[in-house]
Amino acid sequence: MGRTELRIAGFGGQGVVLSGHIVGQAASVYNKGFATFTQSYGPEARGGSCTAEVVVADQPIGYPYLTNPKVVVILSQEAYSKYGRNLPPETTLIIDNDLVKPDTSDGKVSLAIPANRLARELGRVVVANIIMLGFMAAVTDLVSAEALRKSVLASVPRGTGDFNMKAFERGYNYGLEVKRSKNG
Repeated sequence: MGRTELRIAGFGGQGVVLSGHIVGQAASVYNKGFATFTQSYGPEARGGSCTAEVVVADQPIGYPYLTNPKVVVILSQEAYSKYGRNLPPETTLIIDNDLVKPDTSDGKVSLAIPANRLARELGRVVVANIIMLGFMAAVTDLVSAEALRKSVLASVPRGTGDFNMKAFERGYNYGLEVKRSKNG
């Protein structure tokens, strides 16, 4: 596996930081690997830019910051403008296509899920980030789906586990459909 890097970017209030925490915990605690997690916020309390960066590895990590993300998850147009353009061909770009309209002139193909819309259909937009993690688990090999499930359950407020698992599975199943259609 070596070293694999993930960037999740959006705006404050979307659960970006929680998502990064969940992935790092899944990789280190439940997959028994190593992970580092860094986060940054814009100066605004809510609605400002926000990123979570996770490095996942099978050995101790000497440098905790991203140099070449393999997976980039974008949850806002502003984040796309900053982090979603001019990515290397080997980088997997995942977007919420209700919130992000990618520039396709560079030829970069993104994997898309309407995470916010699916969350509203479930009745609570706050689980859009969990839907996105389920999707990411289905379309990448960054962290196992089972480790992510365990990490979600360990990270969400008590009493919301079943609902969050429903959200995760909604994203995961959507991702499996996208993967099937992409592979023929």
